[in-house]
Amino acid sequence: MTTLDELLHPITRDRFDADYNDRKPLHIPADEGAPKRALLNWDRFNALLDQSSIWTAQSLKLVFNGQPIPVEQYCAPAQSQSGPSLRPAPAKVQTLLAMGASLIAGDVQQLTPGLRDLSNHLARAFAGVVGANVYCSFSGVQGFDTHFDLHHVFAVQVEGEKTWRLYENRADDPVSFDLDEADRRRWFAETRGRLMTEVRMRAGDVLYLPRGWYHDAMTTEGASLHVTFSVAPMHGRVLFGLLESAAMQDPAFRAWFPPGTDGGARLGDHLARLGARLAELSALPAFRDEVLMAQERLIPRSAPYGLPERRTLTLFRPTGLTPPRVSGPARVAIEWALGQPQFAMEDVIAQFDFISEPALNEAFEASIRLGVFKPI
Repeated sequence: MTTLDELLHPITRDRFDADYNDRKPLHIPADEGAPKRALLNWDRFNALLDQSSIWTAQSLKLVFNGQPIPVEQYCAPAQSQSGPSLRPAPAKVQTLLAMGASLIAGDVQQLTPGLRDLSNHLARAFAGVVGANVYCSFSGVQGFDTHFDLHHVFAVQVEGEKTWRLYENRADDPVSFDLDEADRRRWFAETRGRLMTEVRMRAGDVLYLPRGWYHDAMTTEGASLHVTFSVAPMHGRVLFGLLESAAMQDPAFRAWFPPGTDGGARLGDHLARLGARLAELSALPAFRDEVLMAQERLIPRSAPYGLPERRTLTLFRPTGLTPPRVSGPARVAIEWALGQPQFAMEDVIAQFDFISEPALNEAFEASIRLGVFKPI
């Protein structure tokens, strides 16, 4: 299972987008045609945990009845060639698990081929940041109290069973939490609304929750293992940073504000002109390209190693001819290449990883056909 289509099967992508995406939860029972359970199992998870040097106090956490367990209770100082660090101690972790704690292994999205492929595909499908956490819990223990997340959730049950409780309320496009931990837990409990449904997840089941949907979960019996993919596309806040960079190139935004000695009339006019100018800037194709490049920066670009073989570089040099008109972000790479005495196409793809590779290839192939770049 490496694609969103396979994750959703037998629900089609069109139906998901029309009825569920950013709208309401979706439970997809296990299906023989979609072996989602194969994403991970106990043996592979144990093998990951046994790589003790990759885990830190930040990436491996323990929770007991909704409360994080302090790191000093399960971590110990470790010394390596990279310097001192604080790492989870396997014996301490297993003792706490025996007492009923739940384990969360975070940032696992690149640790196995299956996790990596699905994470990268989700990032491309949603143009967003994707993370993956593995949750190991035991019967009768609730890892987290009722809460909602600031991202979409795709939970894949891979071993055992777990019951998710979904509540009727949903936060309105939340982007941050303004309360401390204790106040937040109380606020979640007060604002979640009535229980809407319970979903019993079995191995191979998938559960989708839109951002902001109140929920909690508890292992039904025995031991449970599930993988949660968090999906966080960009939202409007990013525009403030991008618009600032663009606006400061315009003298109008560098001019002083007039004083408000006339009751603010001149200041109001000045602000109205700047507001109109911001609207013009945000409608420019170049600004759209900036947003496209910002989205592309969120998407991992895989480049598998094939050592000991080394790549053969495809070298070009500019000929001095005028390139064809290039629309979209790829024009930035073309402009860079025109200023180089020579370049490797592989270097272009590596340097401009915030521009989609198909767009780069299309732009350069058109320029090569017109003789703008000549193979060396």
